[in-house]
This record gives sequence, structure tokens and C-alpha cells, in this order.
Amino acid sequence: MSKVLAINSGSSSLKFQLFEMPQEETITSGIVERIGLDDAIFTIKVNGEKISKILPVKDHKVGVHLVLEALIEHKILNNLEEIDAVGHRVVHGGEHYNHSVLFNEEVYNNLVALNEFAPLHNPANLMGYQTFKELLPNVPHTAIFDTAFHQTMKEEFFVYPMPYEFYEKYKVRKYGFHGTSHLYVSRRVAELMGKKPEEINVITLHLGSGASIAAVQNGKCVNTSMGFTPLAGIMMGTRTGDVDPSTIPFLMEKLGKSASEIIDIFNKQSGLKGISGTSGDARDVQQGVDKNDHRSILAQQMFSNRVIQTIGEYFVQMGRVDAIVFTGGIGENDPIMRELILEKCKEALQITYNKELNANIRGKETLLSLNDSKVQVWLIPTNEELVIARDAYTNI
Repeated sequence: MSKVLAINSGSSSLKFQLFEMPQEETITSGIVERIGLDDAIFTIKVNGEKISKILPVKDHKVGVHLVLEALIEHKILNNLEEIDAVGHRVVHGGEHYNHSVLFNEEVYNNLVALNEFAPLHNPANLMGYQTFKELLPNVPHTAIFDTAFHQTMKEEFFVYPMPYEFYEKYKVRKYGFHGTSHLYVSRRVAELMGKKPEEINVITLHLGSGASIAAVQNGKCVNTSMGFTPLAGIMMGTRTGDVDPSTIPFLMEKLGKSASEIIDIFNKQSGLKGISGTSGDARDVQQGVDKNDHRSILAQQMFSNRVIQTIGEYFVQMGRVDAIVFTGGIGENDPIMRELILEKCKEALQITYNKELNANIRGKETLLSLNDSKVQVWLIPTNEELVIARDAYTNI
């Protein structure tokens, strides 16, 4: 038996989960939120109970110390030597990595060079790695990439229709994200269907505040909605998804803002939030819908439309779809949005599903479709941390 720590270090947060492997049992989990502020929140689960405290957390280094000290303080571990491996989520692996790899100096330097591709995430991911490496120098540290699963896309699907030298010189292309989530649920649905991943075609819907869709054919990703950055693709909580690039210089002139300021608006003030005028949280938008608020209704309809348009595109590309999987915060916990999406595509895909079951299920593995449905529809909670732990465990 081995203890493996899965780390997801974000721009202002640090999520962790400790697993007993190979049993894949969760020993504990938690999160440090609001890193960089005096009122940061540290939460850890001990014997099924969440314990939280508010305190200053200057940077990720302080956050890492908090996590490791808490594991000892709450007697989850007797000492840090019990940790056998650490897996680190890294948002961007570029074209270098199509699978998880052990950290070494070359890998680290390659990833530093990719910071410009994910300036909000990769530096934080690497800072988390550096700090854990200092405190746990004798265990293997593995990098698990959000982009890796999508590296099986063919060039005709990942190259943008702009001068080809932009790709050759600057690597401007579609990369895709949420790869660990799409990998997990596409593998899990095959298992639940009693199939091998190589035997089925799946469309995975990772729908949350960040949202992306992937076409997984015979176990390999052949297309995905996010692009050069996580801003592209379908409409999201606060992100536009795909829009006409010409709107950027137009809005720069109208608003007197720089290109980076417009992109910031596209990232943080758009999507469900921008259309509804209230919030990027689908639950708040639903409250507006319940009050017959026009903009909330519009936001919900637009979101579901972007999802079904992408489902249709991937259905045609693969030629056959055996299953559609809902996952992510919205996909797992918003039955109204699931129903809206399914109602809009059920005729084209010959889907039949249990409306009552869908309306009453949240966050639990469930087959939503009926026996006569041409495409199975599943709700499968994602488990990115388990993917991280599995890959880290292989390097012990």
C-alpha cells in the first residue's frame, strides 16, 4: 500500500487529496482558498468532518506548509516520510507532453517556457511543485497535464485557419483543457457500459463555471471545444467562448480600452454573467429564470444552444455516438440545464431518457437514458484528483 498526494495548485488556491493506492481510497482532502490575502480559508476533511479556519496565507509556499502540517497535526500521517509520491496538476504541457511525466530539470524548464501560454495557471502549478519538492525531496513528483489527453487530435482539427507560419513559429493552435476530467469520465463510462474505451465513441460534457466538450473516438480525443486558451469554445460562467475576433478592435475603439483589457472582460464579465447581468453561477441564473427575467432566460438558452451545437458537430465528425456524459458542477448538479440540453438534441440523436430520474439526481453516477435510446446518457461525477493519483502511483 502506498500513500499518494494529488495536488491542484491554482492561481489563488491549493486543492489536495491524499489517496491510499492502489485501492484508490481517499484518506483526506481539502483546500487552501484566497491565497495572497489576510483572510485566506484553509479546510481539511478529518474523519468525514470538515475543519476550517481563516488566517493569512501570503503565498503558495505558506499554503503547502499548512497542508503538510495539518496532515501531521490531525494524525492523518505520523510523519511526512509516509507519503510515497506526489502528483501535480499542470494546466499547459504544450506539444511537449501527451502523457504524464516525472518532474526533472528538463521538464521544469520546458514548463517555465510555456508560462506565456497559461500565465494565470502554470506559474502557480510550478510554484506548488517547487515547494512540495523542497519539503518532500525523496519522493517522485509527477506532472499531469490538462492538455495531454487532447494531443491525439489530428492537425486538421487543431491548426487554426490563419497563416501556417503562426503555428510553426509560435505554436498558435488549439490545445484544449480539462483533459484529466474528459479522460476520467470517458474511461469510466466505458467501464459502466461493460465496454473497452477502444470500443465506443463518447461525447463528454464538462459543464461548470469553466466548460468544455470533447469528442472521444475509440478511447482517443479527436476534438475539443477549448482552444489556444480556456477562453475559447462554448459559453461559460464568465467567459464568452467563441466570438468574432473583430469585436476586439471594435470594442477597444468604443470603450477606449487595450486588447488585454477587452480579453479580461471576455474572461471575467461575460458568459452567463454578462448576459444575465447578475451572476456567472448557473444557480443564480435559474433563480432569475424562475422569476421570468428575460436576460436570465436568454443566458440559459444561449448556454444550452452552444452545448447542442457542439454535440451536433462532434456527432457528425465521429459518425456514431454511443454515449453522452454530463460532468462538472453544472453537468452533475443542474437537472434543469441537463433537461434543456437533452430536449434540444433528443430528436436528432434519437435519445429517450427518464425525466423524473433526471430531475431528482445530483452528483451520483446514473444512467439517465432509457433502454430504447439510440445514445446512452450518463451523469458521472468527475474525479481529476484520482487521475492525478493514478499517474503519480505508476512512478513509485
